[in-house]
Amino acid sequence: MPYTSDGTMLPPLPKDPLLAQCRKMLLIRHFEERLIGLHHEGRFRGHYHVYIGQEATGVPAISLLQPDDMLFSTHRNHGHILARGGDPGRLLAEILGRRDGYNRGKGGSFHTSPRELGFLQCSGVVGGILPLGTGAAYAAKSRAGGQIAVCLFGDGALEEGAIPEAFNLASLWKLPVLYLCENNGKYGAGNAVGAAQSSTMAVYPLTDLPQAYKIPAIQIDGTDTGVVHEALAESIDAIRAGDGPRFIETQTVRWPGSETNWPVVKAPTTVELAWAVDDVPEDVRNWYRDSDPVLRFMRELVAAGHADRDELEALNRSVVEQIAAAVDFAFDSPYPELEEAETDVFADPLSPVR
Repeated sequence: MPYTSDGTMLPPLPKDPLLAQCRKMLLIRHFEERLIGLHHEGRFRGHYHVYIGQEATGVPAISLLQPDDMLFSTHRNHGHILARGGDPGRLLAEILGRRDGYNRGKGGSFHTSPRELGFLQCSGVVGGILPLGTGAAYAAKSRAGGQIAVCLFGDGALEEGAIPEAFNLASLWKLPVLYLCENNGKYGAGNAVGAAQSSTMAVYPLTDLPQAYKIPAIQIDGTDTGVVHEALAESIDAIRAGDGPRFIETQTVRWPGSETNWPVVKAPTTVELAWAVDDVPEDVRNWYRDSDPVLRFMRELVAAGHADRDELEALNRSVVEQIAAAVDFAFDSPYPELEEAETDVFADPLSPVR
């Protein structure tokens, strides 16, 4: 594997961009934790998926994109939207079905698609975004404006029949598309890369599938922001240079709270946890010590001299306050009027079916 950690999991960036990435990771984590809490309190209904444990992939990867690049995400999209600069209040309002949400309450958790942030589609249809992203890449190449398309998906998407077709066309026509597969399988703590195959694929490693279509593909540790930054930067540069598609599989260690049908918060994230994991339940202690990308990132910031514990505590408090304001905004937002159900649809819902 060409990308290995040198012992420091920080991208080669100055202090301010690193702290900005830390803030986004904390924003994603606290958003998801509060969402879980609201559901368990009975404040909203419906299923949802969270991005906890994958922040070290989404934040550095999306930070490397240009404003006009096109993104396609899945049912685990909250982290991608917030990493792109999304408003947590509008995102939560959308999940709650409120009018001030990104799609006026019609998208919900799985299908929130903020066009102003470059998200052309977020979908709960497994694998459905890969053909769409490939088509968007074809349009981008036709326009020759330097845009790329980015498909953000999990390992389960690769089992769908449309995926080889998308890979074939992307490779055949050298389309500007990045396939970023976030594999959150059940790996041993501290050993994300190469530890286990996908639960739904006979192909192993997963990189064998795109490589069969001559798409350059690599596996990397998705909990190491420095490795993610390096690999993504090189791949994106190659795509923009006209070298065709790239496939990156980032492997993460699944958050223990996602082992049940409904996510549960095993231990709320605080700055103190970065240095005092003995305070969390024993059955999840290894994950918080070795595999939690947010806590690992904060430890590395301090070790590298980019921040001290007081600075990170202040940053954490600011994010917690932002999430509290987002919750107030979302619940203050009204539900759409009944008539709005007939707007922004592809066909007249009252017309007879022919």
